[in-house]
Amino acid sequence: MKRPRSGWVRRIVIRVLVVMAVFWGGGIALFSFLPVPFSAVMIERQLGSWLRGDFSYIAHSDWVSMDEISPWMGLAVIAAEDQKFPDHWGFDVGAIEKALAHNERNESRIRGASTLSQQTAKNLFLWDGRSWMRKGFEAGLTLGIETVWSKKRILTVYLNIAEFGEGVFGVEAAAQRYFHKPASRLSASEAALLAAVLPNPIRFKASAPSGYVRNRQAWILRQMRQLGGEGFMQANKLH
Repeated sequence: MKRPRSGWVRRIVIRVLVVMAVFWGGGIALFSFLPVPFSAVMIERQLGSWLRGDFSYIAHSDWVSMDEISPWMGLAVIAAEDQKFPDHWGFDVGAIEKALAHNERNESRIRGASTLSQQTAKNLFLWDGRSWMRKGFEAGLTLGIETVWSKKRILTVYLNIAEFGEGVFGVEAAAQRYFHKPASRLSASEAALLAAVLPNPIRFKASAPSGYVRNRQAWILRQMRQLGGEGFMQANKLH
């Protein structure tokens, strides 16, 4: 007697989910102390370029510890992307509510509310997209890294895998590409410029900043000062 199709489909789905959970759980545990060699976004970009026949594209990054990153850089991405980062548990509920209200009124201009923790989980383990399934995985992974990693570790991994331009991943590669210096020597202005392109590093160029990027850079610098400058990083044990 043949078994119902739904039965073996369910078993396959469960097995796939178990394998993914073990893989992601292992990744969260290992990357709590090991350098991250590459991210899911880097793999996606590299494979995409090869499939398009572009063999000149190289997804490049150089891992550096937080001690080798200017404190201005961490402050800049917090000021730009997630000012409640030291205090939340992975999700900024207030920002999510505001984003939902905005998106209901402006369906053509969708606003996100992802925290640095969510972005780290997505960039490290997941694919691009806006499906509910991906968002569900992202939520689970975010809780995982918030539980296992310190805030300093989350910020370190984020800065090492964030995309700053075509093939440029991580703050060390970005500092060398755009300013010809190590990430440890980035100034507040340079850090704010790099943070200013993060909403869309393919459209916005740190090497040729538009008026919008310059305005955003100036806004980020003001936010950095209002947060308390380098003292903010020390007070929250982020550097």
